[in-house]
Amino acid sequence: MLRTLHIRDFVIVEQAEIHFGSGFTVFSGETGAGKSILIDALALALGGRADAGVLREGAARADITAIFDLSPALREWLAERDLDTGEELALRRVVDAQGRSRGYINGMPATLTQLRELGDNLVDIHGQHAHQSLMRADAQRDLLDAHGGHGELRAAVAQAWKDWRAVARQLELAEKDAAGLQAERERLQWQADELDQLALRADEWDALQAEQTKLAHAQSLLDGAAQILEALDGENDSALHRLNTAQHRLQGMLRHDAALQGVLDEIESARIAMSEAVSDLNNYVSRVELDPQRLAEVDARMSAVFETARKFKTGPEALPALRESVHAQLSDLQAAGDVEALRTRAQLAETQYRVAADQLSAARLKVANSLGKEVTQAMQTLAMQGGRFEPVVNAAAPSAHGSDQVEFLVAGHAGTTPRPLGKVASGGELSRISLAISVIASRAARVPTLIFDEVDSGVGGAVAEVVGQLLKSLGERHQVLCVTHLPQVAACGNAHYRVSKKETAGTTRSRIVELDNDERVEEIARMLGGIKITSTTRDHAREMLGGVVATIPR
Repeated sequence: MLRTLHIRDFVIVEQAEIHFGSGFTVFSGETGAGKSILIDALALALGGRADAGVLREGAARADITAIFDLSPALREWLAERDLDTGEELALRRVVDAQGRSRGYINGMPATLTQLRELGDNLVDIHGQHAHQSLMRADAQRDLLDAHGGHGELRAAVAQAWKDWRAVARQLELAEKDAAGLQAERERLQWQADELDQLALRADEWDALQAEQTKLAHAQSLLDGAAQILEALDGENDSALHRLNTAQHRLQGMLRHDAALQGVLDEIESARIAMSEAVSDLNNYVSRVELDPQRLAEVDARMSAVFETARKFKTGPEALPALRESVHAQLSDLQAAGDVEALRTRAQLAETQYRVAADQLSAARLKVANSLGKEVTQAMQTLAMQGGRFEPVVNAAAPSAHGSDQVEFLVAGHAGTTPRPLGKVASGGELSRISLAISVIASRAARVPTLIFDEVDSGVGGAVAEVVGQLLKSLGERHQVLCVTHLPQVAACGNAHYRVSKKETAGTTRSRIVELDNDERVEEIARMLGGIKITSTTRDHAREMLGGVVATIPR
């Protein structure tokens, strides 16, 4: 459940912090006051698209933080990704003046994909133009699948479709261009033979370079080491000899002045370090060998590598990866060349797809029946008595979405034949049907928070009161937030916020406050009567609120 939304420098909101409770919460305000800005800000925190246009004018950056309760499933999700799992879940989004954005989960940097994945499990937003999307066939199919919880079935169908199309393309290529495949296979086989003959290992080139450098300079390395050894520990006035002399002299001086102990310790450390260096250098000299034969072998190997790299127009270090790639292409081409085997694979892939698609179709038919009954029942309370809603699932050409076409049919009145939604529903009817579908579908929602952004547009009067009661009942199972312009809907809320705007020094600011009982009466009266509020409209507002205000904390 959403607990807190903090907004800073977003559109016309300078700073706001809103605390939410359970049940049904409404937001109201005059047109243009910024009611839907709240929804936009939350959508941004959940990984929505962002640009510099969301910044309040003159601000350096917009900063949105949404805090949610943390469920066991989300705690496990966070733990799997090494993200902090405290007592709550904080999603933050920052957008700068250049349109760049950063996301955070519990204070740790996160990708937008991670924010969206969490958002899909936290909030479901029904926008104010949801009824328009219902005109699209894909939106109708997606809504039916979402209501039925067909996510796993859809994923299985999409994967089966992908596998089927991949092998079908291989089969088509094999059947159309057998001669071309043979020529390509011969070319790849020549490349594979050349690379196999060289057989350059993944780390061999670097090792060859290092060994060649060492062997080619072995004599100079030995000479240099011998000169260093002579300087450090030779017979003629070596550094080690001088250190030993200095150490012996200091030991005698120490008897007369103890302050020289530190100098003596430092010389002793230097003498020990130099002795170790002499020992290591002697070991090195014993390992370095003059091996002209091995040097010739390494040079010959490197020449072969250079020659092969030149043939393939690539660098020596890229030859091992090229060898793997050529063998993979050759394997695919050999498989593609076996037409009968490909036909068998294509048939098997098609069968697997159709089995998955049939399972999805059966699930859709079952859900279409139940959704139709529930929405039809809801329509009766929304001034559409006798109307019917029928989601129809018809066979269609196979695709990644299955082998069905989903179409919503509606009869607005008794005695009429259901026809496609977009052809028979008026704007008001379409809004009411969309709202009924949204409420019914949301009852099965797996997310804790549901948001309705002016989905009640196009309704009024007694129907508006029914809408409010529908959303209030939905608030008994979910946290429901609703932006509304209808007093009948606002009166049904368990909590009520007013969004207003004020212009100061030529700058517009939006303000969001939670209303107490008296303030709520004034707001409902404003929504009923407009600018001039009379005692009659206040009485009407109190009557609409009825016993609701008694449950609202002051």
